[in-house]
Amino acid sequence: MKSTSDQGTHDTLSPPPDDLTRALILASADAQSRPHIGLVGDTYTILLSGEDTAGRFCLIDMHIPPGGGPPPHRHDFEETFILLDGEIEATFRGTESTVKAGETIHIPANAPHQFHNASGQPVRLLCVCSPAGQENFFAEIGVPVATRTTPPPPLDPTAQAEFRAKAEALAPKYRTEFLQHA
Repeated sequence: MKSTSDQGTHDTLSPPPDDLTRALILASADAQSRPHIGLVGDTYTILLSGEDTAGRFCLIDMHIPPGGGPPPHRHDFEETFILLDGEIEATFRGTESTVKAGETIHIPANAPHQFHNASGQPVRLLCVCSPAGQENFFAEIGVPVATRTTPPPPLDPTAQAEFRAKAEALAPKYRTEFLQHA
């Protein structure tokens, strides 16, 4: 299709047709039908998986209790966090920032980062990963729990070591690298 403007003629792309095989999804973090995954003391609820979004992104509701959060890591996909309740200490490329409810942070692919709930209250945030896939990593290394706020069972030192070994072994499959604490 050609379009004419004052600047001359240029090509214009038409949007692709509607994919009628894809349906509207209404996802609630409190629904029993959503996967609730206990992981490193936190609980992650998969609201939208790559299967739901044709692999474009995933959306995860995260419940982070006091003291919770992942270890330092990096991965080759984009990650955005939208804080709904509470505040976290986010470390990005070695620089720490406080992020509060109502704020959003975006982590570019391959950048070292982590976050930690240093407060005395639970934190709730939404995590968007693009492209999708991180939700599968969480499902493979975590344990199913009953609700959005159900903590995973505590791990004794032996179980913690086994969990870490499993996570480290699976990380490359999901384009993730765990980093040493600074």
